[in-house]
Amino acid sequence: MKHCNDGGVNIKLLVVTLLYPLPTNVSRGVFVEDHVKLLRAAGHEVRVINPLPRMPKFAEARRSTHAGVAKAPRTWVRNEQAIFAPRFFALPEHPYPSLTRWNLGRKAKSVERFLGDWRPDAIVCHTLWPAGVLAERLAERWNVPWTGVVHGYDFDVGLHDKSIGKQVRRAVAHCDALVCVTGRLSDAAANLERPPRELRTVPCSTEIGRDWARDLRSWRGRWRKDSLDILFPADPRRPEKQHLLALETGEEMEHRGWVVGVTHLKQQPRNIVYDRMMVADVTLITSKREAGPLVARESLLCGTPVVSVNVGEVATYLPEAWVCEATPSALADGIEAALRDGWTKEASVKETLAFASNETVIQAWSALLSTLVERT
Repeated sequence: MKHCNDGGVNIKLLVVTLLYPLPTNVSRGVFVEDHVKLLRAAGHEVRVINPLPRMPKFAEARRSTHAGVAKAPRTWVRNEQAIFAPRFFALPEHPYPSLTRWNLGRKAKSVERFLGDWRPDAIVCHTLWPAGVLAERLAERWNVPWTGVVHGYDFDVGLHDKSIGKQVRRAVAHCDALVCVTGRLSDAAANLERPPRELRTVPCSTEIGRDWARDLRSWRGRWRKDSLDILFPADPRRPEKQHLLALETGEEMEHRGWVVGVTHLKQQPRNIVYDRMMVADVTLITSKREAGPLVARESLLCGTPVVSVNVGEVATYLPEAWVCEATPSALADGIEAALRDGWTKEASVKETLAFASNETVIQAWSALLSTLVERT
């Protein structure tokens, strides 16, 4: 840990994460990569460990986030950041979590060989299961604090899973601090039988480059006669995203006279994602579960209105008419309200989303990490 000339503190950080962009799947875990970039930009020295499950090629079809995992190399470099991916044993749905814990815990020595003489001042672990097993083991070996980060799955699914629920609760109780990306997740953590020692709410940062930033557009076409480009901002293969509901909403819009096209996002790099958001007339979110979602905030900054079911925290920053029941008719009403009335909140989009600016997020993280390191 070094002190900067401006009075800040540069911390050596090890980021352990189950999700990170792979050489053949650049859209995987981009929110973690954003965090790493933010930490590096703040002057912290960061190394990344991305443990991956051993799996055959055909198993990648089970989830889009598994694409590229089967043949991923053990080490690679992305944006001047070296990544090490130790392999661990895990079965689908984790029927034997104790076996995964044992196998992943044994990877600590291979991580040490990869790092050489370099040792962190603190560890940040994105997702608690099973990456938290390795983070906890390394923290014990090096006597450094570790912070768990919950993005949604650990609590929305993991806590209620009969196989891994116990493992998630254990990680919450054993980490030195827990960061949740939304207030809803923080409330869930605080209400656990064994809450975390220290709990913070820090959102994922939401800023896009100047090339894509736009003011929110108003509809200027012919009402119920022009073509309408609806963006479904997810991989349609993921069942929790409810692609069928989005298609049914498009069908309802066609019944009202619109000429509708529904496009989706599937493993595209970030610049293509932003391009798609810029040209779409509206972004439609139909997911059963989300944290933010991040794509909603990004779409707004690209100038495209967002209509969504009431999921995650969209109701806290979208206009009321844009948050709808999960039915084609209600979502179609929401789309027409967004096109007809535009942004109806007093504060602008940028002011509304200021809570997730790079500056706000890195200040919160630097304060937390400095506190943890100073205690040790």
